[in-house]
Amino acid sequence: MDSTGKRLFAGAALPVSLAGVIAIAVGSLVAGIEGGLGAALGAVAVIAFFSLSAYVVNWASKISPQTVMIAGLASYVLKVLAMMILVSAVKGVTVFDTVVFGWTVVALAVAWIVAEFRITLDTRKPYIDEPAGAARSDDANERASHGATPI
Repeated sequence: MDSTGKRLFAGAALPVSLAGVIAIAVGSLVAGIEGGLGAALGAVAVIAFFSLSAYVVNWASKISPQTVMIAGLASYVLKVLAMMILVSAVKGVTVFDTVVFGWTVVALAVAWIVAEFRITLDTRKPYIDEPAGAARSDDANERASHGATPI
């Protein structure tokens, strides 16, 4: 992973892991051991799915900028399908509280997205690649000659 990918991953995974611990405590208080187990499984599912997506998108960014969108969409579709299969598989399970599991998945997914959004805003990575030998416009050259910063 490059430095931006590591910063993005750590900036999302650490707060979500902490939120997962809190969810386990709350789930245990609300629904007993079954609630704690449901929250733990929900936290593991969210962290695993989002970590895998982050890794795939970071890997794709090393290939070319065009593959990032394809990798992001493909990992999203696979993540949604996997979550649908997982939710269908635990429909009648009584070992853990499925309601706590569901709310934990929703809360931690939102927490991951918010954390990634916050880190992305703080990164200050340019999203426009200017050509290496791009000529400035006459207006930009004039502003630069007067000491003004280019727009």
